[in-house]
Amino acid sequence: MLISTEKRVDEATSERWELTPEDGEYPHQLLDLERPPKRLYGIGSREVLSTRSLAVIGARRATPYGIAVAEMAGRIAAECGITVVSGGALGCDAAALRAAQRAGGATIVVPGTGADQVYPASSRDVFEAAPNKGCIVAIAPWGTPPTRAGFPKRNRIIAALSEALMVAEAGERSGTSSTAECASSLGRTIYAVPGSIFSPESVGANRLIVDGALPIVSEEDLEMRISLDFNVMRLLSGGGSREFDRVLSALVAMPMRTDDLANRLGENPLELLMKMAELEASGVVTRLPDGRYAPSKETLLTR
Repeated sequence: MLISTEKRVDEATSERWELTPEDGEYPHQLLDLERPPKRLYGIGSREVLSTRSLAVIGARRATPYGIAVAEMAGRIAAECGITVVSGGALGCDAAALRAAQRAGGATIVVPGTGADQVYPASSRDVFEAAPNKGCIVAIAPWGTPPTRAGFPKRNRIIAALSEALMVAEAGERSGTSSTAECASSLGRTIYAVPGSIFSPESVGANRLIVDGALPIVSEEDLEMRISLDFNVMRLLSGGGSREFDRVLSALVAMPMRTDDLANRLGENPLELLMKMAELEASGVVTRLPDGRYAPSKETLLTR
């Protein structure tokens, strides 16, 4: 039994609910599990359970590198309109959720306790913010304190709820690695950020990449990966920027062929051709009959 240091979530302005597989709002993703939970206990928005989501998980004893990666992932997912799912634990989990919440995104916190408990206490801000634009959802009944058995059980819920899962940092034989293995067995896409071969905290993430996880090597790489897998664009409140915004701003002004666009942006033509093929595949741009590229109608409607 773990020593309980939890406190209750303030539910004064949050809806409290329970769902069974017979309910229409029960998340269909959980039915992929061999034994779906017979009852879910939640606080906040039930509707968020049906949104497209990315799980961001990582080490509890995270290094500054792992924390920075988790924050980057949470922020980018929120800016892409993707819900962030995590456990609310110390380290990478809480960092990803905080970053998503600061960016105005929706979050789903999946604790290893009852949904009305806060554990660890250092994550109280994450738990209290989640129901404002998301929810806390648990498989343990109301009032359940933290126990060692509760956390592995909740890890499979995190894996199943998400369309893709990103590992920010993980050591060998960690709960993070087991969650990723569960997600892989369910057919979910796995992203992992490589770390130093000399860092014990990166052994698990590096091993996942060797075993087939998609390596994420930069912020732009994650942005592109989410764009392709979720068919969404990252739109920033400050006017956008980054690679997509530079390309789209040029194409909105005037449709162009790849060579002309490369000259305008100062890009390598071959590298830009590959980027344009990915953007076309994800529906961000369309190729006109004369070979020029232009933003798709769907993209123009979101700008």
